[in-house]
Amino acid sequence: MNKQPKYRQVADALRREIDNGTYPPGSRLPSEAELSTRFDASRNTVRAGLNLLVTQGLVASSQGLGYQVTKHEVFKLNASRFENLTFPQNGDAYSTDVTAAGRRPSQTFRVELQPAPKHVAERLEVAADSTTVLRFCHRFVDDVPWSTQATHYPEWLVAKAPRLTEPGDIAEGTTRYLAGLGVTQVGYFDEITTRMPTPEEARLLEVGAGVPVLLWMRTGYSDERPIRCTVTTFRGDLNQMNYEIGDLSAREVSE
Repeated sequence: MNKQPKYRQVADALRREIDNGTYPPGSRLPSEAELSTRFDASRNTVRAGLNLLVTQGLVASSQGLGYQVTKHEVFKLNASRFENLTFPQNGDAYSTDVTAAGRRPSQTFRVELQPAPKHVAERLEVAADSTTVLRFCHRFVDDVPWSTQATHYPEWLVAKAPRLTEPGDIAEGTTRYLAGLGVTQVGYFDEITTRMPTPEEARLLEVGAGVPVLLWMRTGYSDERPIRCTVTTFRGDLNQMNYEIGDLSAREVSE
């Protein structure tokens, strides 16, 4: 005898059918009325089961359109090669990687001067609340929100690199731009964490309940000191980060 609450039985049955392809990504589930009949359960019980799938990121709900199985077209980002100037690029690193994957990049920008948040000031080794240049990107892959990226540059760098304060994209990417001015990033320190999104992050990335975000903080260094701190916030359901460390010549990769 199944001792699970009825709403969990509904959720488990639908989850199995999503996993086995009965309801593929992008398809709509039967209506609440149809599911009520199938499971011999009240509409409230069925709705609770569906909402459980929503919180798990398997299903999205739209008013008037019912419940749809979430599409998971995962984008794989090679974080070891991202911004590596020894690899050929077509524009900045983001555009290069997305285009190379056969997908379409697009993004919006804003640039502003603002006091450095505490965690940024610590990583840039500048005084708390000192002025930084914030370059903020809202990025898309095939018109689907992919990430937001907030990069802070210390004020001392602006005198050497005035284009940092210009609105809009730097076509070759800021890492190449700075290297051309003699400010070469020779290394970086990465920090990766996950958490649930803030309301603003959920709005920008269009994530549903139950979908976490992946935070990638990269502090870039010249041979003398930190030159930037970048926080990229990814949708947790559509992204995978890979690193290559050491000699991988024995590894065969088929894409």
